[in-house]
Amino acid sequence: MECQIFENTIVLPAPRTLPGRPSLFLALCASVSLLGGLTFGYELAVISGALLPLQLDFGLSCSEQELLVGSLLLGALLASLVGGFLIDRYGRKQAILGSNLVLLAGSLSLSLASSLAWLVLGRSVAGFAISLSSMACCIYVSELVGPQQRGVLVSLYEAGVTVGILLSYALNYVLAGALWGWRHMFGWATAPALLQSLSLLLLPPGTVDAAAHRDLIPLQGGEATKLGLGRPRYSFLDLFRTRDNMRGRTMVGLGLVLFQQLTGQPNVLCYASTIFHSVGFRGASSAVLASVGLGAVKVAATLTAMGLVDRVGRRALLIAGCALMALSVSGIGLVSFAVPMDSGPSCLAVPNATRLSGFPVDSGLPSGLAPPLQPMTDQSPGRPVLSTSEKTKPHPGAGDPTALPLPALSIVPAAPPSPAPEHALLHWTALVCMMLFVSAFSFSFGPVTWLVLSEVYPVEIRGRAFAFCNSFNWAANLFISLSFLDLIGAIGLSWTFLLYGLTAVFGLGFIYLFVPETKGQSLTEIDQQFQKRRFALSFGHRQSLAGIQYSRIEVSAAC
Repeated sequence: MECQIFENTIVLPAPRTLPGRPSLFLALCASVSLLGGLTFGYELAVISGALLPLQLDFGLSCSEQELLVGSLLLGALLASLVGGFLIDRYGRKQAILGSNLVLLAGSLSLSLASSLAWLVLGRSVAGFAISLSSMACCIYVSELVGPQQRGVLVSLYEAGVTVGILLSYALNYVLAGALWGWRHMFGWATAPALLQSLSLLLLPPGTVDAAAHRDLIPLQGGEATKLGLGRPRYSFLDLFRTRDNMRGRTMVGLGLVLFQQLTGQPNVLCYASTIFHSVGFRGASSAVLASVGLGAVKVAATLTAMGLVDRVGRRALLIAGCALMALSVSGIGLVSFAVPMDSGPSCLAVPNATRLSGFPVDSGLPSGLAPPLQPMTDQSPGRPVLSTSEKTKPHPGAGDPTALPLPALSIVPAAPPSPAPEHALLHWTALVCMMLFVSAFSFSFGPVTWLVLSEVYPVEIRGRAFAFCNSFNWAANLFISLSFLDLIGAIGLSWTFLLYGLTAVFGLGFIYLFVPETKGQSLTEIDQQFQKRRFALSFGHRQSLAGIQYSRIEVSAAC
């Protein structure tokens, strides 16, 4: 094997798993990313169509619905705490395959469940599986492909999440009137996971050695070291130390996931149906547009991000998206001063007397129990949460990764009166702002946050670091959703939206000062950039690879 030696570094050719067929290799990597996201999105959103028949079959109260929907969060939180160690210990590929087996077990538990306990267990297991898979997929794909394809292929995961959400809505609609339809809804979650497993069997393991082969391997003491040897080892506590600027990397990762949630994206979308309704879409059409319409916008924006992320860069997309989010959510807040909106949907519990014997719901249900489709938020590697009670209250979804769809909670937004002519323009302004907000999030924080997290950490600790940041994503998600009602009660709906806009402005400043541009760089080059800079603040300025100097040394013999 020939190689080129440079001062302080040695360049080794990347191993080819499929010699002479790079297009097939990239297609398999793309399928792993897309199918992983599709599984994540489907599993998050499937409860939207399953909960109403479950509510009737098992006589679920509001608190029991909260437990069932939120149990996915419990499993996902557990995965974010222990998943990083599993990913670093057993490898990325094995973690994904293992998570698919766990998902199969969870789906079987859900499909065959005969009690609420089995349903909660199945949802928790499924939550653990999709959270672990989401982290491992982003890291695995980022390590397998080169710098020119990494942005597109990792962002493809986010596109898969949104497609999975839309697919779940379609299947929910088709299976709504089928016998035991909710069992089939849960069972179909295994289909993309099985297809992803087949693709993985043809790809190499995403180990430390495989990642090291792709990049520049440091020479120790002027001699080439054996691959995988001589590389630094990191403990979990190193994430908070100054060694190799790990503290600065952790600040970048935590800042991105926290601002992703603190901008209020999941809670803002809680009012999507109300805004659609206010511009004249009545009845079920407003709910359909709020889910399918905004879902289509998210898909288009995510595809746009995929096309731009390796051209304009991660940093540019984050800055543009955060600025647009600040303007659009502030616009919604200003409009709501002039045109008050209702306070959102409510949970309607079905008394135990209405329990059915496992048969599909009859179409003659009261209109108040019709299951509207509520818009989903992002998705990305882990993001669901909700808050229900016996009283009328909003049910915000959750951002990354990333949110549980809430239409299945039998929630119907109160129908506002027909808009007065003088308010029609303001209603349409709110609708445009909502579309801009969703688009901005979907081409910035949605895909780019997880892409940057898969790049900035050393390969030896990447899994644990990614999982650590992901756990803060879930925690911030929970905090934002649970504090939503109290915030509205304290300062009002309009000021709440304006506060989210102000938070987005702070997020814009954070990105400008601290988040590096990583496009076109190998993972080891990114690592070296961080090691050479003590403070992440230096990344706020324009960067160039010219800062890393390599001088070629002529060698006559092959390595």
